[in-house]
This record gives sequence, C-alpha cells and structure tokens, in this order.
Amino acid sequence: MPDMTIGALAKAGGVGVETIRYYQRRGLLAEPARAGAVRRYGPQDARRLRFIRAAQDAGFTLAEIGELLELDAGEDRARARELAQARIDAIDAQLARLTDARAALQGLAARCAAGEGAGCPILEAFER
Repeated sequence: MPDMTIGALAKAGGVGVETIRYYQRRGLLAEPARAGAVRRYGPQDARRLRFIRAAQDAGFTLAEIGELLELDAGEDRARARELAQARIDAIDAQLARLTDARAALQGLAARCAAGEGAGCPILEAFER
C-alpha cells in the first residue's frame, strides 16, 4: 500500500526530492497517481530507488541503469552480465590508471624528500 510522500521517499533513498523528479523524467521511477492532493509512493518505489542509487555507486550510467531495470523485467541475464562485465573492465582500467598515478606521485614525493634538484620535483612535474 503506497504510504510515502515524495519527501519521505527521498529521505528513505538518501536523495533530494528533485532527484526523484529527475529519475521520473528519465523513466527510471514511475510517477504514481495522486491520492487526493499528494502522490503516494510504496515500498516497491523505495526498493527501486535504492537499486538506482546502488547501481550509480557501482558506476553505471542512468542509461545503463534504465537498461538493467528493463532487463530485470525480461530476465535477460546474459545482457545484465555483459553490462556488469563492461563496468568491471572500466573499473579495472581506472584502477590501472590510478595505480600508475600513485606510483608516479610516490616517486616524486621521494625525490622531493631527498632534496634532489633545484626546485620541487612535485611542482615541476605539474608545470609541464
């Protein structure tokens, strides 16, 4: 039974009311019929909102989240796995870039601590 206002749904999902309206415009959340002067949301809306937020935290775009929601309705697990693997590959690439950046910064910090060169190697590296 729908019993939450949009404000209560937003609070339950840890988002703002405008975020819920944005998700509705994007077709990710349904806009329920009015019960009197106010729209009322139910537990299924809160679950869907939590799914959207969790998928965003995992790095999925809103378009991909929309596709995942459609796939859930059709139970196309192969495509869902394909989307998940694409996210894993993107995360792996990002981790590799971050690992390289970390190693480079560690080297610069070590050179800086050793007092090598006339200027600060860290600052010089970013001036290039």
